[in-house]
Amino acid sequence: MLFNSIEFLIFFPIVTILFYLIPNRFRWLLLLGASCFFYMWFIPKYILILLVTIAIDYTAGILIEEWQDDPSRKKKCLIISIISTCLVLFIFKYLNFCSANFVALAQHFGWAKPDKVLSIALPIGLSFHTFQSLSYVIEVYRGNQKAERHFGYYSLYVMFYPQLVTGPIERPQNLLRQLHEEKTLQYDHIANGLRLILFGLFLKMVVADNLGVYVDKIYANPQDFSSLDITLGMIFYSFQIYGDFFGYSTIALGCALCMGFTLIDNFKAPYQANSIQEFWRRWHISLSSWFRDYLYIPLGGNRVAIPRWMLNTLIVFTVCGIWHGANWTFMIWGFAYGVLLILERGLRNIHFFDKIQNKTGKHIIQGINIFKTFAIVTLLWCVFRATSFGNLRDVLSAWVRNGAHANQLHVNVTTWLALALFVCIDLILRQQRFDRWCSQRNIYVRWSIYAVMIFSIIALSSVQHYPFIYFQF
Repeated sequence: MLFNSIEFLIFFPIVTILFYLIPNRFRWLLLLGASCFFYMWFIPKYILILLVTIAIDYTAGILIEEWQDDPSRKKKCLIISIISTCLVLFIFKYLNFCSANFVALAQHFGWAKPDKVLSIALPIGLSFHTFQSLSYVIEVYRGNQKAERHFGYYSLYVMFYPQLVTGPIERPQNLLRQLHEEKTLQYDHIANGLRLILFGLFLKMVVADNLGVYVDKIYANPQDFSSLDITLGMIFYSFQIYGDFFGYSTIALGCALCMGFTLIDNFKAPYQANSIQEFWRRWHISLSSWFRDYLYIPLGGNRVAIPRWMLNTLIVFTVCGIWHGANWTFMIWGFAYGVLLILERGLRNIHFFDKIQNKTGKHIIQGINIFKTFAIVTLLWCVFRATSFGNLRDVLSAWVRNGAHANQLHVNVTTWLALALFVCIDLILRQQRFDRWCSQRNIYVRWSIYAVMIFSIIALSSVQHYPFIYFQF
């Protein structure tokens, strides 16, 4: 079920109202049933896959806690749990990719050609709830989280509908604890939750979807457009994926907050970062912190010799790329970020601007760094967006060669207005979330903002309805 659908417009208020009407002891059952219904709206049978990973890690958590005094058995249980859960992820997300590459390799070397390439449909949001389930098992193993004995509550922790499909990826110390708390109806929760939902729908339906129309044209036929058009298409995609994913995360936060649950903020003005490292602190925060805590630090992080740290960085970002999708372009995208972070650390030791002391000079340097970071991120989004190496080659080739002689990309006024408004809002919200900023404005300003966003959603939404980009992951 899509957040920007009529079905969800009916589903959400019914679930929220029932949540407050029924006794607290039955609320977990309502939310679990609603989450199952929400997930099964896409492909019903794939809920069985989700139940398999839930059963594996629920059992593992209990066994790990019971074997606290037996480190060997506890570690074996953790390893079995991780391998089993990751195997489910591998089969449904990466087996097709491996099969296709094996067939291509066989054809290249003239081996016996396999009868057919595997084609297994990817369950929506599999990577997200797999990582959320793994974080629970690891935290129980580390002794930071008590094993959940109630199967229903643990299932709800993995399946909580607002963040089930595209995150944010929650930790058990935050979400599982809240599921056991009794929630009371509070005006601030409802008001701020609805503000977040409205803002998220605006980002998705007005900003991201309008930009997506032009991005699709560029990447479908790059040879038909000038270098300037392709540059514009790349910039549009940067804001499309930001508006799309930020929009989903914001709606998820709003839906949860309406019921009194607080989820992690997944974005903090990432395009205002002045370095690649800061960009990753601000972009998809729940994922980058997951890799930091469960892969980067266990590998040794930055507490090792420089060559080992470089290897750790490359491993983490290459795996991050693979997590996003079974495609060589994602792997290259992640690896490139690892290389950039290594180069950035090396250049940090070269003090180009130490003599600049005045505030104006420092602001200019900061502006240059922000522009540089955005330009690099935008170029790498091109690798991320390309459907294949061939598509990436075509886009980059046209970008370099086409000059200004090709057809122009005719962008309507609606798209320019939506993008300009988004950029202004993002600048304002550098240090504060939309609902909190909005609550501090007077009633006339608040309702003017609501009116503009509601009008925009009704009148300016794209005629093409795109699924959320991160659904494919």
